[in-house]
Amino acid sequence: MIAHINASGEVQTIKEHLQGTAERAELFADEFNCGKVGNFCGLLHDIGKYSHSFQERIRDPEHVKKVDHSTAGAKEALRLSKQNVPLAMAIAGHHSGLLDGGSPKYSMERDGTFFGRMKSPIPEYDDWEKEIKLQNVTLPEFCTEGCNREFTMSFFIRIIYSCLVDADYLDTEYFMNGGYSRGKYDSAEELLGRFERHIEKWVHRTKFDNEKQKKLCNSRNKILLNCIEKGKSCDRGLYTLTVPTGGGKTTASLGFALNHIQKNSMKRVIYVIPYTSVIDQNAEVFGNILGKENVLEHHSSALYEMSEEQVEDDISYKKVLATENWDAPIIVTTAVQFFESLFANRSSKCRKLHNIANSVIIFDEAQTLPIPYLEPCVAAISELVANYKSTVVLCTATQPVLDNIFKKYLPDREIKEICENVEEQYEQFRRTTICNAGNLSMKELQWRIMSMQQVLCIVNRRKTTQELYRVMPEEGAYCLTTLLCPAHRKQKIEEIKERLKNGLPCRVIATSLVEAGVDLDFPEVYRQEIGLDSLIQSAGRCNREGRRSARESKVYLFCLEGEKSELFRQNIDALQETLRHYEDPADLDAIAFYFQFYREILGKENLDQKKIMDALARGVDGKYFPFAVVSDRFKLIENDAKTIYIPINEAKMWVEELYEKPTRELFRKLGQYGVNVFPNHFKALWEAGCLEVINDKIYVLRDMNQYQENTGLQLDVETGFGFYI
Repeated sequence: MIAHINASGEVQTIKEHLQGTAERAELFADEFNCGKVGNFCGLLHDIGKYSHSFQERIRDPEHVKKVDHSTAGAKEALRLSKQNVPLAMAIAGHHSGLLDGGSPKYSMERDGTFFGRMKSPIPEYDDWEKEIKLQNVTLPEFCTEGCNREFTMSFFIRIIYSCLVDADYLDTEYFMNGGYSRGKYDSAEELLGRFERHIEKWVHRTKFDNEKQKKLCNSRNKILLNCIEKGKSCDRGLYTLTVPTGGGKTTASLGFALNHIQKNSMKRVIYVIPYTSVIDQNAEVFGNILGKENVLEHHSSALYEMSEEQVEDDISYKKVLATENWDAPIIVTTAVQFFESLFANRSSKCRKLHNIANSVIIFDEAQTLPIPYLEPCVAAISELVANYKSTVVLCTATQPVLDNIFKKYLPDREIKEICENVEEQYEQFRRTTICNAGNLSMKELQWRIMSMQQVLCIVNRRKTTQELYRVMPEEGAYCLTTLLCPAHRKQKIEEIKERLKNGLPCRVIATSLVEAGVDLDFPEVYRQEIGLDSLIQSAGRCNREGRRSARESKVYLFCLEGEKSELFRQNIDALQETLRHYEDPADLDAIAFYFQFYREILGKENLDQKKIMDALARGVDGKYFPFAVVSDRFKLIENDAKTIYIPINEAKMWVEELYEKPTRELFRKLGQYGVNVFPNHFKALWEAGCLEVINDKIYVLRDMNQYQENTGLQLDVETGFGFYI
């Protein structure tokens, strides 16, 4: 009885595939003490292939129509016990995705729900019992206890689904390719050794340019060594790492994580970063320290789904298996990729989830956790800590004060701070003075910028940056926004650092992309009115290396006349209220006040705007466990942004290769020359004929008048031409 036939004509039997998948799924689920459950799902998932209909299909796929082989295993799980509904849902969806549960009583055949599918007739598959011996299993206790049982159960279904999907793909990959080379990474001990060798130059540094530099370096080392010691001694749990801007929190958090995974026999470190503009920079830093082969950077890449009719197709399998399953020891990803995967229902998104278990997860810039989805995000983080042996670190200079929300989902856990003497550290790193410049006209702001030799001005709109840049003296002027492709941003940031270092004129107009992960050091910074967290992040680009006194290093908060900031209105209102109560907005008490007041303005209902928690607790339109509905609702980026590739430098050649064979590696390289645009901007470029489309979904800029190396993709589209293919 055949499960797969590879390109060489070799056969994998169903029994071999079921056992291989069961063994892998058991290994994955053992990470959170549910190995037997994983094995159970693996043994049942493809028993529908024992039907004569499927055997005809596998032997003659061109002439025999597709066969449902996923439903059989789910039906058998339910025959063993009605308590197996969660496992049956995972089995039934291992190709098509997790279905909305529907209703045992009211769901109808072929209505697209799980219970409707359980009522649908399928081909006979009785021969499975001749080869597969099965014992029933029990669900873990945490699924049936606590006050958030429905959410906990839905989370468990996704994780066990992930174990099954990845095990299925890997077993198939092994057979189709005659073996595979996954998992060949350095050990935790080897990674730690590399890290220790890297930090030696800082920890044992003896030569300094001046006393201020020595003091700053010693303060950073103190934070670093403290994080290393805590990593060696702390058990798994929920932690904060509160480090002032310029305190070296990225390296310090990595030191904690590497020591922590070795101490607690954990699998990997996952960095969740809010900004795609800096993720490649962090991945490069980690790669240089730990070896590029050990670091997986994952945000926007080509993903492929496996439908029922593609299951036996070797080429389709290869595409599916090219998607990431996060088995590398260091993962660098975005909050969008991380959280949307945790609430997804498709195999391509969920496949990696089991590899989040037993990991150290570091949320860089934790204050940027998405407010409209804060409640479900906190609930998901809590599940990982409580039931999946993960450690979570909320890492930032401006802690968002989430204790009360976490207490709802982790009543028996407390959030522990890793960094000792936080207030003392903030005093040691106080390098700026924040001043309120009040209302400024565009002309006055331009005059202020031009009167300084070296200055950074951060505004809220990309259009404003381009307008300000155009009136700057050409020498040493820079415009940094996401309208520039990453390759150009990197180049310009290196030029800026060099000019700052050599005392040359350097006037930078930027959006918030420079507020985190970009190590720039200006004598003065201007920041357009926004939230307190962004203001403090902006201040981190001023006097970063402590070469000047805090008094002479000014950060000016200003309101730009004639420009409405409705998008940030609640952030600005919370900042203004904070300034009325605190003279120094960078004070730790002021930061706590700001976040608490900001969430009060929003109201509790706006911490779960799409009613995700209610949908999972009560169902939607009578649908039990509405996985598909929740997946559609949980979109951190509401705008349907599209990537436009800019064919310059080596990207010209790569764009041409897209016509022949668009591969994952090719998209990864082209990512350095991609610009994400929102619908209105895309529409203007498209209607002006500036774009070429390849394969209905890949867009290339062909009117190069619309892209300038200094300012990026132009917002005002006037002329163009295009090809339609």
